[in-house]
Amino acid sequence: MVISLSSSLSFINLTNSKSPISEFPSKPKTHLPKPPSSTVCCSFSSSDLGSQCKEPFFFQKGRYPHGRRFKFTSCAIPGFDYGNFESAQSVLEAAAVLTAIIVVHESGHFLAAYLQGIHVSKFAVGFGPILAKFNANNVEYSLRAFPLGGFVGFPDNDPDSDIPVDDKNLLKNRPILDRAIVVSAGVVANIIFAYLIIFTQVLSVGLPVQEAYPGVLVPEVRPFSAASRDGLLPGDVILEVNGIELPKGGPNGVSEIVDVIKQNAKRNVVLKVERGQQDFEIRIIPDENYDGTGKIGVQLSPNVKFTKVKPKSIPDAFNYTGREFWGLSSNVLDSLKQTFLNFSQTAGKVAGPVAIIAVGAEVARSNVDGLYQFAALLNLNLAIINLLPLPALDGGTLAFILIEAARGGRKLPLEVEQGIMSSGITVVIFVGLFLIVRDTLNLDFIKDML
Repeated sequence: MVISLSSSLSFINLTNSKSPISEFPSKPKTHLPKPPSSTVCCSFSSSDLGSQCKEPFFFQKGRYPHGRRFKFTSCAIPGFDYGNFESAQSVLEAAAVLTAIIVVHESGHFLAAYLQGIHVSKFAVGFGPILAKFNANNVEYSLRAFPLGGFVGFPDNDPDSDIPVDDKNLLKNRPILDRAIVVSAGVVANIIFAYLIIFTQVLSVGLPVQEAYPGVLVPEVRPFSAASRDGLLPGDVILEVNGIELPKGGPNGVSEIVDVIKQNAKRNVVLKVERGQQDFEIRIIPDENYDGTGKIGVQLSPNVKFTKVKPKSIPDAFNYTGREFWGLSSNVLDSLKQTFLNFSQTAGKVAGPVAIIAVGAEVARSNVDGLYQFAALLNLNLAIINLLPLPALDGGTLAFILIEAARGGRKLPLEVEQGIMSSGITVVIFVGLFLIVRDTLNLDFIKDML
């Protein structure tokens, strides 16, 4: 068996993180699936040293790199028109980001081994059947069929290898520290890559800074809806609902309006509206959904505006980058904690490669600049998740190394390690395939065909 260190894109949580430097407005979204009729029709833009180790890549829906700019819910997987150039281009951009992150992670393992003189036999992007490959310096580089991640292979237990089993440059024969460096290098590579992405964003396009204003913005009013019938117009700002003043910016004001509308089907709802320089009241009678809740047919978003700030000096650039990097990292850790503490509620938010690319494509369509923090957040997710001491993760392999160190250099029986890791790999593959199927079926154009 060829030993391998790998990264897997099996499960991910899409998160909505607050930027420590900037808070971003929720942007009206036009690419979401049709909202359920129970809503008010409002939306936001949204390795084992003896076996094979695949590292699941988590990403959490809910916190997102652009502060509050996007809020992705479980239904926020867009339907793509692949005949549309813009859609196809955004999908390719998101897929390229994902592929780059896999390559960076595996390159970390590869370089850590190569620079220490450790034998490496394979470098693969994807799993399963080989689609394309070439050989260089006794290493097979390949592109494989299933886009669940990638791996770096070592010939330690490869029966076809002509390297002696006691060769000191086989990974399994190296000291504990050398092996720990190789196993953890993928995580380090992703962390460094995330920092460099943010630094590049800071220098090239700057970081958005949000300024919140009172009320809730109405970007869109659907024709023939209750809102349209009773005089609400796109661009209006709702300041009060039934006498309740709405807070500045943020999603709370939107939630308050939604709650009031849902609870008052076929009853008057009084909205204080700002239009231009004038404030006045509009009385709206929400239509009734099939479940008895109210709807008025509008799209809502926090009333915020943003500008971009660029550093005035290199020290400023490092300062901005450090704060943004730390903020994103903290949000990933917090999201991970919430995922495990409330797994029954958050399990449905776990996403696979299809959903990740869908969300990335949505970001690219809405704002190409958003790809910077989308990529940074994915890197941080991959890095932090892979440190967990679970089978099929880098952290699981590091746990075996620590156990070996605690036992005075005595390894666990090979069959025990392989059994644990193989079980983890099996779970990763099955969960990954399940998520791919589920997320694919959630795409609008697939739903339309079914």
